[in-house]
Amino acid sequence: MHLFRSLLTGMLIGLATMSFAAAAEHGRTAGQDATAEDKAYSTTPRTVGARPKRIAFYQGGPHKNYYQYLRAVIVGLMELGWIEKATIPKYEDSDTEALWQWLVTHGERSKHLRFLADGFYSADWNAETRIRMRQQVIDRLHDVGDVDLIIAMGTWAGKDLANDEHSTPTIVMSTSDPVRSGIIRSVEYSGFQHVHARVDPNRYERQVRLFHDIIGFKKLGVAFEDTPDGRAYAAMDMVEAVAKEKGFEVVSCHTRSDIADQSLAAASVRKCFRELVKEVDAIYVTLQGGVSPLTMPDLVTIANSHRIPTFSQSGSEEVRNGFLLSISRSSFAPVGMFLAATVAKVLNGAKPGALSQLFEEKPNIAINLKTAELIGLYLYADVLAAADELYHEIGGPGL
Repeated sequence: MHLFRSLLTGMLIGLATMSFAAAAEHGRTAGQDATAEDKAYSTTPRTVGARPKRIAFYQGGPHKNYYQYLRAVIVGLMELGWIEKATIPKYEDSDTEALWQWLVTHGERSKHLRFLADGFYSADWNAETRIRMRQQVIDRLHDVGDVDLIIAMGTWAGKDLANDEHSTPTIVMSTSDPVRSGIIRSVEYSGFQHVHARVDPNRYERQVRLFHDIIGFKKLGVAFEDTPDGRAYAAMDMVEAVAKEKGFEVVSCHTRSDIADQSLAAASVRKCFRELVKEVDAIYVTLQGGVSPLTMPDLVTIANSHRIPTFSQSGSEEVRNGFLLSISRSSFAPVGMFLAATVAKVLNGAKPGALSQLFEEKPNIAINLKTAELIGLYLYADVLAAADELYHEIGGPGL
């Protein structure tokens, strides 16, 4: 543990400096990698002779990130003048349907957009429902033609709609890795003129490299669902590649995630944590259904009682609630504005596949000092100065 001081100082200060140089204030955006299509189309709504554009929404199931993404895009569209500005009501973090219904009502006052009352689709993390829902959405997009743009929220929805079975503009949001998931062909081009998926190709690699440089672990535990989507959520291809380069072992434990009964997902993650703490010297906590506010107290207790450092793939909210470290977005506002601008350009006539998909957010470094104390990790003033968020208690406010 005493080696952490120099390692942590160098890595955090280096990363913080790099993030400002590479990402300016909020991140590397399409402005720096803009296509001709990006430059040709305005984000300002057209007001002469334009009918309101009709928007639909499809998600694999409820997820806190989906709610945050949708809310951030709404705020961005308000800033760009597509929706009348208003205070958005507070809903539970995963209740995108309630937020959508508010949009349906509030959007009636917009001259430019209509959020369709019957345009909200969710598979509710049920594989059979997903098959039926996918076909229902595609039939509407292809045969009815009453949708001008659809938001595909998450990996399930992105994979279901990124195809040539329809030609409705599709904006894919909140995917861990749309390239490795098979949603899009590459960072540069989705593979379809009507599909766009925002990409930050190196964000999870930055996390794992920093975590290893800080902790110097020999065995890294990762709990994930052993499916193509589960591996993509956990960025396992990247984790294994970094492990090979750095010489550490990856110890896997398989969970259940994208299922209708989230209590089973929660139980599977708890079980994996209890197994991993006996075998590893660090845990990379990945995005999945079983890692939630309901399970966080148990997972934190299991890891901290065994003095196992944890790194949250999700971000600073999980650090606030007891995981040791994370690098994440400072807020959803920058990516929300990027996606809102993408939506605006598409509604003004741009082809989604011709717009830049790259948006690399400024890394935000969070540390839970109480967790560091509980696991025996001592941090010094120069280390703390390099962090963006410091939490002195588990569940307490940040500084």
